[in-house]
Amino acid sequence: MTAMTVNQQPVNFDMDPATPLLFALREAANLTGTKYGCGVGDCHACTVLVDGEALRSCLITLAEAEGRFITTIEGLSRDRAHPVQQALVAEQAIQCGFCTPGIAIAAASLLRSNPDPTEDQIRAAIPNLCRCGVYPRLVRAVQRAARVGQRRETISAAPAPGIDPADAALAVPGMRGETDPESGGE
Repeated sequence: MTAMTVNQQPVNFDMDPATPLLFALREAANLTGTKYGCGVGDCHACTVLVDGEALRSCLITLAEAEGRFITTIEGLSRDRAHPVQQALVAEQAIQCGFCTPGIAIAAASLLRSNPDPTEDQIRAAIPNLCRCGVYPRLVRAVQRAARVGQRRETISAAPAPGIDPADAALAVPGMRGETDPESGGE
């Protein structure tokens, strides 16, 4: 059994210690925000924080993660209120969203160690592959998150966090048998 702390919760994985952390997180812990991209560490889609450092979970085995503190995108902020998450939305730096969790983790790690990075430092610290090409907006989003983190700016344009998908479905007429008040029926 391999023990570690994942998103501030103690976890024991009863898996082969040579299993990549990525698969333990996705398959055993059901933390599917961490994405499988290339499996060889080139795309950075699987980036998680390991003891506060942004690392690619496809390259770390469970044995190497033993006793360490792991933070996935789900643990970065449960209500999506982290400045990086808010700035990515506000700057429209999200297209398909596949690479976004890894980017958000890498940006959070950067801002933890360097609260006011330059554009070059941002580009160097976030080598994530984004097939949609959001790089200019990504740099602006990280710069904005830095300002928010320093309390020099607030973000009011980003949507309110914490909406449960089931609750959102209840608001759509015709879903789950609700009626449309405009039409008087379903």
